[in-house]
Amino acid sequence: YGKRIFARRMVFSVSVKSYAKVNLSLNISGVQGGYHAIDSVVANIDLYDTVRARARKDRLVNVYMRGRGSEQIPPEQNHAVRAGEAFVAAFGTFGADIEIDKDIPIGAGLGGSSADAAGVLNALAKLYKVEDREALKALADGLGSDTGYMLGGGFARLSGRGTRVQPLASPRRYDMLLFLPASPVSTAACYRRYDAAPDPLRADSARLASALQAGDFAGVAANVYNALQRPACELNPEVAAALAAAASFSPAAHAVTGSGSAVFALFESEELCRWAHSRWKGKMCARVVHTLVPGERRRGLPNPFVLVQEEPDAEKRRKDGREKS
Repeated sequence: YGKRIFARRMVFSVSVKSYAKVNLSLNISGVQGGYHAIDSVVANIDLYDTVRARARKDRLVNVYMRGRGSEQIPPEQNHAVRAGEAFVAAFGTFGADIEIDKDIPIGAGLGGSSADAAGVLNALAKLYKVEDREALKALADGLGSDTGYMLGGGFARLSGRGTRVQPLASPRRYDMLLFLPASPVSTAACYRRYDAAPDPLRADSARLASALQAGDFAGVAANVYNALQRPACELNPEVAAALAAAASFSPAAHAVTGSGSAVFALFESEELCRWAHSRWKGKMCARVVHTLVPGERRRGLPNPFVLVQEEPDAEKRRKDGREKS
């Protein structure tokens, strides 16, 4: 097994995209084993970090990060490093040199560190032909509460510590304007602030999950909610400013994602998102994003410069007809 991997080392490398997520709903249902139990409906969006891995001939894992201030993360606090080392120990493979180009902001509630850890696991699994997804999920669950979800992504309802993942099917995508404050929110501090004044448990995650699967946009929008929104605003005034900016465009719904600091405004169409984005004049970064299911292929738009879309062999049939005549 080791020799087979070593033979590929000189030529084999992989690259994967690891996508951010938004919490369409986030309830806190209690504490389990010292961790907060959540009930949350999540979705990937088309904002991602790129993870590249090249095999080594030893068992070392080196991680190099670029972008979004990630260069300053100490290796002992880097979830991507932990993920690489855990993979090598669990599956007995060689190590890897890993490069991560970050576009997911740090401390924004978009799952950036979990995305990097999941991206490393997915890249190394692809590099070393590891196909045991259950073992990968167990490994991911030990690295972070939503890292297991990030392995596959898509629409899902998370419960417990976030490690129980119920995939959800959605017949439509959702378009959002994402506001990105410059400063982060500490997740640990946000939960502590929440514990001092918790919200009553709500049922919006269940209602939102049903609406999502039914393609009921109004039902989804009506149940957007985040129990951590109030403490996030108390900890970081920029979060409150982002919420006010989102509300100014009268979206169908708007909320903090995760523990902040990012805020999304949900619109009925991409056109409305782009209209709002074109009229945003504030200093805070804003960008149009869409939900997606990683790996799912969408049919491209037809070429607007072609009047008639012909079958690939249409020209050949015409040529054959001319020759026969």
